[in-house]
Amino acid sequence: MAPTTGDATRVQVRSHPDCLLHRPTLGHPEAPVRLEAVLRALEPGPHQPPASGWSLDRQAPLPPEDDILGVIHWLHTPELVDRVRQAALAPPGFVDGQDCVVSAGSFRAAMAAAGLAAQAALDMVNQRLHRCFLALRPPSHHAEADRARGYCFFNSVALAAELITRAWNLPVLIADFDAHHGNGTQAMFYDRADVAYLSVHQYPTFPGTGAGDEIGTGAGRGTTRNIPLAAGADDEIIATAFENGLAELGSRIRPAVILVSAGFDAHHDDPLAQMQVTEAGFRRMTRAVVQAAAAWSDGRILSVLEGGFAPESLARSVRAHVEELAIDETSRIPAASTARDEPNDSRDAHALELENLDELEN
Repeated sequence: MAPTTGDATRVQVRSHPDCLLHRPTLGHPEAPVRLEAVLRALEPGPHQPPASGWSLDRQAPLPPEDDILGVIHWLHTPELVDRVRQAALAPPGFVDGQDCVVSAGSFRAAMAAAGLAAQAALDMVNQRLHRCFLALRPPSHHAEADRARGYCFFNSVALAAELITRAWNLPVLIADFDAHHGNGTQAMFYDRADVAYLSVHQYPTFPGTGAGDEIGTGAGRGTTRNIPLAAGADDEIIATAFENGLAELGSRIRPAVILVSAGFDAHHDDPLAQMQVTEAGFRRMTRAVVQAAAAWSDGRILSVLEGGFAPESLARSVRAHVEELAIDETSRIPAASTARDEPNDSRDAHALELENLDELEN
């Protein structure tokens, strides 16, 4: 159910210290300073009034390691998990490519990121959580079923989507506004109708996927929507494309939850892309997600940090994102007649603790 009207904390921001243990070689863009800047920007203090609408938990609880591994194995091969684990035992090195550099703490960090996503998805299923931003690293959306790629080892956002769809047997939508296409997420759900994937991204650039004619196959035909944009696209171009894609896919599948691959490397200051988005543009795209969630998913949103490699602009952009997530949509959006019923008639939420993951195996 939605939070009560008088609840000033509409968004839980969750992180974990282990996410800082992944320390690639000097000069690598995906460094701990990214997350440290984000957490500072979201820390309560004089700049954040008590009714700002979010809480920050820097040490959110994680499921037991065996349970995290059980969820990871739903979408990733055991061989990939073993390669990441073994590489971290003998650092420095890399997994599957020189962009996925590994340090001694990389496996623990990747497990923490996956664990944060699994726990948040489970808490959403059990109606203990309504809206959440996961300040985690390593990022996730480039990780494929059997391959680490693009700084990503395990696909946290895909794991959360998988857990929710198994628990509720209802569709979800992953909306991705990272500057780089989420090839791993797309591939995992390309032939499925229960997980829709929307991506607005720079094209052509890494990873080379995400053309407009990639729309899914088989049962999943039409549930993938890519909107490739040329370098230099600004707030108006990107936000309009994102809003249109979200409306199209949302009305088609009416998701029970909207998940966000929240990458901020489309910012004009970012060194790894050539887009021209500002904090206002990220705020506008977040507002579109909030409005879509009000229409189709009773406001449920789970957002996961992806890219963004200029720490200062990343921190400002994330803060704009969380501020917008924390606004009470009922104060600015008419009650949506298309809202889906609360999924109380699906699986019994009380049976969905992680200790009973075998219930969701099939």
